Amino acid sequence: MTASTPKPQHNAPRPNAPQPNALRPNERGLRVSELSVKHRGAAAAAPVRASFSVQPGEALLIMGPSGCGKSTLAMACTGLIPKAIWAQTRGDVTLSGAPLAELDVPHAAQHVALVMQDADAQIVAGTVYDEVAFAPENFGHPVAEIEARVARALRATGLWERRDDAPETLSGGQRQRLAIAGALAQGAEVLILDEPTANLDPASTAAVYDVLAELLATGDVAIVLVEHNVDQALRIADRVLVLDRDGRMAAHGTPQQVFTEQVALLRELGVWLPVATESALVLQDAGWLAADAQLPVHGDQLRTLLGAAAASITAGLPSMPRTEPVAPAADCPAIEVRSLTVRTGNRTRLDNVSLRIPPASLTAVVGPNGAGKTTLLQAIAGITPPPRGTVQLEGQDAATLRPRALRERLGFVFQNPEHQFLTDTVRDELAIELRAQRLDRAEIQARVDASLDRFDLRELADAHPFTLSGGQKRRLSVAAALISGARILVLDEPTFGQDRARAAELVAMLHELVDDGTTVILATHDLQLVADHCDRVVAISDGRIIADGATGTVLRSPEFARLGIGLPPLAECLADATPAVLREVTRMSALRALVGAPPAGRSGGRA
Repeated sequence: MTASTPKPQHNAPRPNAPQPNALRPNERGLRVSELSVKHRGAAAAAPVRASFSVQPGEALLIMGPSGCGKSTLAMACTGLIPKAIWAQTRGDVTLSGAPLAELDVPHAAQHVALVMQDADAQIVAGTVYDEVAFAPENFGHPVAEIEARVARALRATGLWERRDDAPETLSGGQRQRLAIAGALAQGAEVLILDEPTANLDPASTAAVYDVLAELLATGDVAIVLVEHNVDQALRIADRVLVLDRDGRMAAHGTPQQVFTEQVALLRELGVWLPVATESALVLQDAGWLAADAQLPVHGDQLRTLLGAAAASITAGLPSMPRTEPVAPAADCPAIEVRSLTVRTGNRTRLDNVSLRIPPASLTAVVGPNGAGKTTLLQAIAGITPPPRGTVQLEGQDAATLRPRALRERLGFVFQNPEHQFLTDTVRDELAIELRAQRLDRAEIQARVDASLDRFDLRELADAHPFTLSGGQKRRLSVAAALISGARILVLDEPTFGQDRARAAELVAMLHELVDDGTTVILATHDLQLVADHCDRVVAISDGRIIADGATGTVLRSPEFARLGIGLPPLAECLADATPAVLREVTRMSALRALVGAPPAGRSGGRA
């Protein structure tokens, strides 16, 4: 992609900055050279001078703080930027040896497929089958080949049984799988995935990476991943590229090089680390591993390290880990659901659900995609109006509350932030509810200013909400829900698309709210976040609650095991560890307490 204006003269590379790969003629796959992208109205370009190549059989993981230009880079590699989305670009992109600037979007699509962060933004057809068939049909492939591609993609993503359904009847995670299926059926040589598993349960995430691993094994596909789920991404990633806050290349190398040699940099940038690396750092803090020990990236590497030091570690450990916090009793619940059944069309979304959520608690709702998590939260919040007598909020029947009274009691954060944006600027989005409450102008301005600072949105105050990055949109949606001061907060996948630093800020804020008496209930697929931070867990499957109680108790229960979504990453990593006492640990704070490491403070997910 070559701009129509001359390339600007860049400063000399910073010391130790990653250098562009040497160009090779007739190379297959994707090559990016000195690519910078500046959106209309943006203060600066992001990314800045990105250079890398990915050949068939290789996978590159791109990481970086929220807003650093990862999604922009992904779209620029497909030609959507600047051909469909205007932006000023500098640098070159080559697809299968052809300059992307010389290909129109339809021809580029024969070489590169994109799965966007928001699956709804790319779904166009009326049925699941037709959606997956859309690209190969437009390429003019024979009917038999189209049918084979569609069947293979739908079976690989677990959607074959839903092939005749309308996409809007799928859950958010199922729609994400549908977008992935469409990209697989496209048959492109380069596959670019922007947060492809953000809305997927752990089992579905593992299944997607199984498919991607099979594609790489054929040697016919190159993969570029923008992903916060580091542990799954490292199953296939050969190399890692890290962008800094300004969108510049900060690190580029193998996973072992980046995650073991650049730990301090990655922590400063606020990006996620593999759970094995985090665990080893805890053991280093406690003195059980040498400060110069080679840090692990994968679970098997951690278990090898632990096995080598098992004797000394065992001598200093108690026989069992310290007791994890127990959920408070629910004698006077802030939220009570009684025999709630929700049906849409001929499908039962919730089947006779009952639960009690104690006040000033942090509760997680977990389960597979399509289990009914979002339906339950929307019924509690009144978005899907519940029948009279089925949902009580602080002793009041939610079905009888007027909309304003409901909003004063409860704030809701949607899974897709765009679904709740109503105004043209970030500032107005934060002010709209306060204006509806008829607060005076000075108080509105004070609250909005405080929220802009709290969620690091000050520089975006005048930007349109739809122009924000995925992580920035999530921060804005949470800020808008919190600004009215409701005593019950309901969040659907609140940390999806967030870097480690932003997730940590959000979780710390949720803890502060709970400490101040707010009741928080959230749906999430991040089981490490659940293990580390939630008082209670409600496990749901096929519209029914199968387990409800204290977090540690539920995560170790046979009912949870039958749910089929796996364990928190830390528990998975330590499942066969030596000494055996480590196998009972599910949360990082328990690991720190067990080995005698200093506490790390409240933070998000795997932090």
